[in-house]
This record gives sequence, structure tokens and C-alpha cells, in this order.
Amino acid sequence: MIIESAFQPAPWLKNPHLQTIFAASFRPRPRLQVRRERIELPDGDFLDLDWVDGDTQPGAPIVILLHGLTGSIKSKYARGLMRAFDARGWRAVLMHFRGASGEPNRLPRGYHSGETSDVDYVARLLKQREPQVPLAAVGFSLGGNVLLKWLGEQGAAAPVRTAVAVSVPFDLRLCAQAIRVGFSRVYQNRLLRLMRAAIRQKFSRIEPPFTLPELHRLRDFIEYDDAVTAPLHGFTGVDDYYDHSSSRHYLKNIRIPTLVLHARDDPFMSPDVVPNPDDLSDQVRLELSAHGGHVGFVSANGRGRPYFWLEDRIPTHLAQYLST
Repeated sequence: MIIESAFQPAPWLKNPHLQTIFAASFRPRPRLQVRRERIELPDGDFLDLDWVDGDTQPGAPIVILLHGLTGSIKSKYARGLMRAFDARGWRAVLMHFRGASGEPNRLPRGYHSGETSDVDYVARLLKQREPQVPLAAVGFSLGGNVLLKWLGEQGAAAPVRTAVAVSVPFDLRLCAQAIRVGFSRVYQNRLLRLMRAAIRQKFSRIEPPFTLPELHRLRDFIEYDDAVTAPLHGFTGVDDYYDHSSSRHYLKNIRIPTLVLHARDDPFMSPDVVPNPDDLSDQVRLELSAHGGHVGFVSANGRGRPYFWLEDRIPTHLAQYLST
């Protein structure tokens, strides 16, 4: 179902760019005590998990977080939410996608918007360790796309009780087109700089599987994904990558209760990215707000101070399924 969200922006943050930039750049970084765990994968690579679980009780629920493109444990949206989970007595664990934890991964492949095997491996590993412990997952932006695609692939076999996805690029081609227009190019250019730097660092240590293009000549996501992301991960080109990786194709098959939070003014994408009711299974609740930007959703408390609404709405949803 699709319903109107209860989110109301701070009066001085109705602009989508202000919402996006304030949450990402001007918010102080929430403090956390983090414990890192390295998971060795069957293909010889590794994943780094960052846990916030110091004061929680044994057997407490576990919430897996999936970060966005170029995100990590340093991302403020992840840290704020992990702190909110800790306050409820839940164990929070951020799964870094391959190469995102501050150390390049071992294999030539990295991560992308449709790569779901790693989250499946981690979720099933945690479930195997503690079969009776309630498990949930939350994904942001790229991580939200990965999460929804994985849930659709797994159907009723998904090993989580519930999930939340925020600011999801449901249709990757439409998003790649939208972010190269107007002020949104500022976000595209910043992300491309970080992606180019990561690729250069990675292949300064290992041999690339093909001759890399001149990265500085790749001007937008479509060019970058066609020249780097697609061939690096076994796709025939950018169209093949976008077609197989866009989560919109998988929403109908989701069989566990899933909350999706999205703003119509998200500057990373256009309004036509938003799914139609017929695209959704009866287990998906899509809450749409007029404002909120991209992973912003900054409201104000009674004194007019910034209030990060996601850190209330997401735990409220999860509590319905993790408290039983």
C-alpha cells in the first residue's frame, strides 16, 4: 500500500537540498562505541561488520544496517540510527559492502546496487549463530535497493522478521538520468570523485581484470556504470546492469513486512521513480512525504531544534516485530 507519511520538515528546511545537505554535512557525527568483526567469505574475500552491542543483553534482537553508495560506519545516518537501536536494547550491526570499510577488498569485484549475495550470507550466518534471536534489516539508498531486491528474491524464505528501506533508487536508469541535471550534479560529481578514488586505490594493489578506462573522462553514472561497474561484475553493459539490479522489479515478491520511506522531492531521483500500488506486494507499506530530500527527513522539536525523524519512525516500526 502507499500512504502519506506523517513526516513534517523543519520550517527552515523545506528545500530538498537543504534537507539532504544538512543531514549529511552539518549534523554533528553521533558518538558510538563500535566493535569490528571480520567475516571471511567462501570466495576468499572478506566483509567487515561494525557492531554496537556493548550494553545489550545476550539474545537481544539484531538489526543489520546496509549503507548507501560510498557510505560506511562514518555515515551520520547510520550512526544516529545505531545509537537509537542501542537505546532500545537492540544489537545493531552495520555490514560494510566489499571495500567500503576503509580497506580495499581482496578480489577485483566490489559492490553494486543489485549485489545481494553478501547480505544473504551475513543474515544467514547471524541466524545460524542464534536461531531464536529476532533479526531485522534496514537499508539506505543503494543499501535500500539491495535490501528490497534481496527480499524479493527470497520471498517467504527471507531470514528476517521485518525490514525498512529509505530513499531507494527503485529504477537505476531513471535515477542516473535525474542526478545529472541541475543542482543534483553536485551530488553526482562528489560521489564519482569518491568512486574513482576507490577504484584507483583498489587496482594499485591488484591487477584489474580488464583495461580500465580513463576514469576522469567518465562524466556521469551512466558512463561510469557502463565502463566500470557493469564489466567488473559480469554484466554485458549498463542496460543489463540497470535492468537486473533495479529493486522495482522485485517488490511484488516481498513476503515479509517491509516499510519503505521516501520523499517525493528526493534530489537524487525524479518522481517517476516511485513505484505504483500495483508494483507492491501486500507486505510492503510505502510512506511518501512531500519533503525530506535524500536520507534527510530532518524535522524540528518544540524548541525549533533539528530532530532526526528517521531515528524515531524506524525503531517504532521495528519494535512491532522485534518485541515478540
